[in-house]
Amino acid sequence: MAYDIYMDKVLLPVAPSEIKTKIKNKNKTIELINEGEVNMLKSAGLTELSFSLLLPNQKYPFARYTEGFQNAAYYLKIFEEYKTNKKPFQFIIARMLPTGSVLFYTNIKVSLEDYNIEDSANEGFDIKVTLNLKQYKEYGTKTANVSAYIRPKVMTGTIRNNGAGANTSGTSYKIVGGDTLYNIAKKKKGDGSFWPTIYNANKTVIENAAKAHGRASSSNGHWIYPGTVIIIP
Repeated sequence: MAYDIYMDKVLLPVAPSEIKTKIKNKNKTIELINEGEVNMLKSAGLTELSFSLLLPNQKYPFARYTEGFQNAAYYLKIFEEYKTNKKPFQFIIARMLPTGSVLFYTNIKVSLEDYNIEDSANEGFDIKVTLNLKQYKEYGTKTANVSAYIRPKVMTGTIRNNGAGANTSGTSYKIVGGDTLYNIAKKKKGDGSFWPTIYNANKTVIENAAKAHGRASSSNGHWIYPGTVIIIP
């Protein structure tokens, strides 16, 4: 099984050999006088992910790049910006068969907690980095707007049926500069994780647009272009 690993829009050149995902437990065990120990079930804590990856300083046939070869310093600068900007980002794992068909995605908003940079003779000129990510959930005060109830007017009359049925085929959307499938899904469906469904529904259109712009593929919807019209299912 092949993997494409994205940190926001950045494709990691070499997929990690393993990614450890820890679902944090928040359950609490207490002891009652007459009942003994009982387990109080609570919502899961924030998910944690950890992995090590290779950042090549020379071209390898197995490494993948969306904009041509980039050395290790390019990615180290991006990791540093994730820390200094203090902003979360999307972490995406695309699991694919050798045919290129996508099995399923992991798409989670995370923060970069810490990372270790290792210069080792075992890696030659390349750099090895170990990263620890933690799930990020939006938080803040919610404001409720309360308005007076207005009784709706009751309309009477005859409704003429002209035989036209309701359009249930979905709405169209024209991609503009700066769009991503994740942002489109969040804007149109209220959930950014809906983006793989939008991609699969428009795969032919998206892939044709990528080829028209000189790319071999869209990298599973990573590359989309202004003016392309897609359907929001």
